[in-house]
Amino acid sequence: MIGGGSTYTPELVDGLLRRREQLDLHHVHLVDPDADRLAVLGPLARRMADRAAAGARSSEAPVEVTWGDDRVAGIAGSAFVVSQIRVGGMAARERDEQLGRTFGLIGQETVGVGGLANAWRTIPVALDIAADVARHAPGAVLLNFTNPAGLVTEALCRHGDVHSIGLCNVPWSMRARIAASLDVEVGAVTFDYVGLNHLSWVRGVFVDRDGVRDDRTAEVLARLGRRVQSAGHGDGEPSWTPESIRLVGAVPNDYLLYFYETDAWLAHQAASPTRASRVREIEAALLARYADPALAEAPPELAARGGAHYSEAAAALMADLATAAGTVHVIDTPNRGAIPGLPDDVVVEVSARIGAAGPEPIAVAPLRPDVDALVRTVKDVELLAVEAAVTGDHDTAIRALVTHPLGPSLAQAPALWARLREANAGMLGRLG
Repeated sequence: MIGGGSTYTPELVDGLLRRREQLDLHHVHLVDPDADRLAVLGPLARRMADRAAAGARSSEAPVEVTWGDDRVAGIAGSAFVVSQIRVGGMAARERDEQLGRTFGLIGQETVGVGGLANAWRTIPVALDIAADVARHAPGAVLLNFTNPAGLVTEALCRHGDVHSIGLCNVPWSMRARIAASLDVEVGAVTFDYVGLNHLSWVRGVFVDRDGVRDDRTAEVLARLGRRVQSAGHGDGEPSWTPESIRLVGAVPNDYLLYFYETDAWLAHQAASPTRASRVREIEAALLARYADPALAEAPPELAARGGAHYSEAAAALMADLATAAGTVHVIDTPNRGAIPGLPDDVVVEVSARIGAAGPEPIAVAPLRPDVDALVRTVKDVELLAVEAAVTGDHDTAIRALVTHPLGPSLAQAPALWARLREANAGMLGRLG
């Protein structure tokens, strides 16, 4: 686990331990440059493994947990490498959010100019990790949970010589919420899920029972329309309305609100602190909780951090890859004809069947013209961003910024680019 000092780590360790038999799991190694965080997360992960061993069958070998700052030592011989890094830490996330706000734009860590700044810091490190995996664990699967997940996975699939899959908790969380609303098991729900990471739509919801596939899409959309009419975000964040759900005609990823309700989001962020400032507080409290030597499980307070169902998404995918289970997961993977009209080699977020040869994207119907236009534009931005990161070409980076639907004007772009480079000095690889 690269970024093993993350506050997400206990949730992932929990998911792995619950699937240790499927995974034939015997060793988890946490890698992080932050010794203080590892001094908390490493012992907690070991206590969790010891607790699992105490309740295991006598035939099951205990899971060894080790940690350190040597990335190669952690990667060597691995079957799976999970990347959950944050280059520059929470201070860089704060700067990403403030960058947009400074220029009257959306300030967010994965969307808009903040997402591009994050990607340009992260892609060089992600490609270095991929190179280490290719050298020291050439048969391993690299699971990228690092944000912006789709864009970083695009870079890995184009320029990393290793089997890479991108992963986000949002599809899993959407599936869990929809299953609960329908009062069915999560495993019975399948999706017609299309788009890119943090830019996606669930166009169809199906419940499979006793070999019968029941289309519940209309019911789910009706329930969603009633819920948004009576709810809304308690913290004043922009939210969906029954009319917006009707027009979208799908269950939307909430990140789409940045695109569909930009003015409302700008007004909200002008009167609100950054998410980074809140996450700092949450992480400090979590790390204090994790340091309790009596704690040997992922605590419920972790839910406040965000990333709900991360352990289920990541650990379940690893287990199903290990066993070629034939199950369906929503992942970030090259299109390979799944979404008509998009190039085969671009990374999309779609349902894929997990078989002996790895993920096989499931073909879907063409995108509606308005959805197609937005997806194509954002994908073009991602391709420009990856090209800029690997070539170091500043003009390509600026073109990515101004092409983004949430980006600056051409007149704003030079000043924003200068501010971005100044705020991320020494962390932009070839763009530095």
